[in-house]
Amino acid sequence: QVQLVESGGGLVQPGGSLRLSCAASGFTLDYYTVGWFRQAPGPGKEREVVSYINRNDDYTYYADSVKGRFTISRDNAKNTVYLQMNSLKFEDTAVYYCAADPREAYSSNWWPRHWGQGTQVTVSS
Repeated sequence: QVQLVESGGGLVQPGGSLRLSCAASGFTLDYYTVGWFRQAPGPGKEREVVSYINRNDDYTYYADSVKGRFTISRDNAKNTVYLQMNSLKFEDTAVYYCAADPREAYSSNWWPRHWGQGTQVTVSS
């Protein structure tokens, strides 16, 4: 059974940092495209892709809003993917979801098959 479990969310001040982790089980992470989505609070807010690493490790995507601040990485030995978030802003407040899919991906139009339950990140002073 494919399972993704996120951790590392919490409350942080603007300008601060957090590192999200996503532990995978039931499958081998290094054969999957893996990444992160987020959904901000409020009506009409859709889930949006933040970052992902292609299964071949030959492509990494970042949303424009997080480029230069967020870094995605994975540790295949631990079957875990990370999202290092620096210089956090109020608008980064959202539920962050880990996601994985066995297919390759090379664009912002990525909608994976497997999802975690999400972890809350709140940026507030």
